[in-house]
Amino acid sequence: MRISVCILPDRPFQEAVSMWRRVEELGFDTAWSYDHITWAGLPDGAWYGAVPTLAAAAVVTSRLRLGTLVSSPNYRHPVPLAQDVLTLDTISEGRFVLGFGAGSIDNDATVVGQGEDGKGWSVRERGGRFRESVELLDLLLTAGPEGRPRTTFRGRYYDAIDARMEPGCVQRPRVPFVLAASGPVGMRTVARYGASWVATDDADGPRDVERTEASTWRILARRMAELDTACEQEGRDPKSLRRTLLTGFSPLPTMQSAQSFEDVAGRCAELGFTDIVVHYPRESGHFATPAHVLEQIAPANRARA
Repeated sequence: MRISVCILPDRPFQEAVSMWRRVEELGFDTAWSYDHITWAGLPDGAWYGAVPTLAAAAVVTSRLRLGTLVSSPNYRHPVPLAQDVLTLDTISEGRFVLGFGAGSIDNDATVVGQGEDGKGWSVRERGGRFRESVELLDLLLTAGPEGRPRTTFRGRYYDAIDARMEPGCVQRPRVPFVLAASGPVGMRTVARYGASWVATDDADGPRDVERTEASTWRILARRMAELDTACEQEGRDPKSLRRTLLTGFSPLPTMQSAQSFEDVAGRCAELGFTDIVVHYPRESGHFATPAHVLEQIAPANRARA
């Protein structure tokens, strides 16, 4: 089980730099950051851009993998996003991972006036844009000296006309995609293009039903079975696809203590998850947890235990 950490971009990097360095020192696999214009969990506080934050993090670390969790079509067109990804992969010397999902009808959607009424795209259009974005990102990021020097693509939602992506990604044939999806079309997109599937521990369950630990595990188990089916439909071995769980959104007591983390991680492994992501502890509000727990569950410290 690989353990990674998500660091919210809610502090100036001069203050946050110690977090990124500490995550690397503690031996975690990947450090992620949210990619939003604004996040509903902190609607009035400071919020910084994911791409420059990750570029800065790449400069002050040397081993840690870095990624977005997740970027989305809400305000990312595939062509400029692909150029940002290529650049981040270069700055980090091949340590970048692209987390990408369909997004939701949240502040990222309404701030740019999506849809005819300015209140966001329909679920159907959101899913279609996700699928087309992933297809185009795959084409763009596998271009370069060893592939197509330019990409032309005309889709329903996005166009790329003679798009230049040189010299290509450091990682070949491109950076890994960690894709978030829950519906049938989205799951098949994950199975076709993803290195990993990522879900939050609320797992897109019914919003009108009170969530419990038991219901959370049932929903996650069902999602895993749906992903296996999608892999089979795409002709892919389900075991070849990693499965990532982003925690902190459900009643699961993941970061209450080191023992509760071990319990949750063990149950995740039984379901087939290969990666678990926790949030860097905050003093209050969302993801406020005892700071010492992160130290106790760190791979470097677990290896010495």
